[in-house]
Amino acid sequence: MIQETVERLLAAAPEKNIWVVTNDDLRAPIMRQLKGLNRKQVLAEPVGRNTAPAIGLAAFILLHHDPDAVLGLFPSDHVIANEKQFHKDLAKGIAIAAAGENIVVMGIQPSRVETGYGYIETGAKDRNGALRVRRFTEKPDTERAAEFVAAGNYYWNSGMFLWAASTLAATLHEYLPKTAKILEQIAATHGTKKFEATFKRLYPRCENISVDYALLEPRSLKGEEASNLFCIPADFGWNDLGSWAAHYEHRLTQGHKVNAVESEGVFTLDAQGNYLYAPGKFIAAVGVHNLVVVDTGDALLITTRERAQDVGKIVKYLDEKKLKKLV
Repeated sequence: MIQETVERLLAAAPEKNIWVVTNDDLRAPIMRQLKGLNRKQVLAEPVGRNTAPAIGLAAFILLHHDPDAVLGLFPSDHVIANEKQFHKDLAKGIAIAAAGENIVVMGIQPSRVETGYGYIETGAKDRNGALRVRRFTEKPDTERAAEFVAAGNYYWNSGMFLWAASTLAATLHEYLPKTAKILEQIAATHGTKKFEATFKRLYPRCENISVDYALLEPRSLKGEEASNLFCIPADFGWNDLGSWAAHYEHRLTQGHKVNAVESEGVFTLDAQGNYLYAPGKFIAAVGVHNLVVVDTGDALLITTRERAQDVGKIVKYLDEKKLKKLV
């Protein structure tokens, strides 16, 4: 999927301007898949610190080369069905981000009540064609998510953002000053022999926080007119494959009908809305609805599509119990 993500972006930027932030374990596989990228374009975090420090480091590095350059954040687990429309919306977002101290987010029209995504409350339409943002709300409970969907002016936060490098750097200094100073120190050594050692020594001191919590939510408190936050309502067939429920929806678009099944064979009777994954095994499902069953050989996950986002709690438990081989 990371190859598809990069290929999508080549319409907007040459390969030399595409950077990947990952971890040490994935750096080598990514370099093998993305042969056109220089090693310096793949930043491997010594420890995970979420999206704010990750994209922040890229901004401070870019600041040394081209402070007016527009920086985009694009997760690699997204599916985009209509790339022509994606490129059109992307060009619109780049123009808005380049026009001032603006932050642009791609918003997705909700298709269901979903507690695993952040929500964007939008206000008036600006003369630039985008909607002004009133506030961001991260992963609400089911009741609030239902209210947002019913209201009609809320969009899912896709996690795709655009801003000038200088805008992002200034926003980090405003809301995450401690982390911003650390990132500046690391970025100052980029391209030198000191970079790897400085990165490993200082990066763990950064706050572990997402862009949404660290920057977008507090900036939205400035108000609809003053925050310079803009949402582009995107309609390009987006899906975030970060949850099993999203995998289920994606499989339905690929020809699966009542259930999404990956197995050696299957028998179903009065079974609907299930995602069933057991490669090499025969699956029989009788009288079950809206389940997620994932068999990876050394572990078995059983949950509902509604609670699929809680898988993250299992990962946290496994980390705490030092069961790394299961993660």
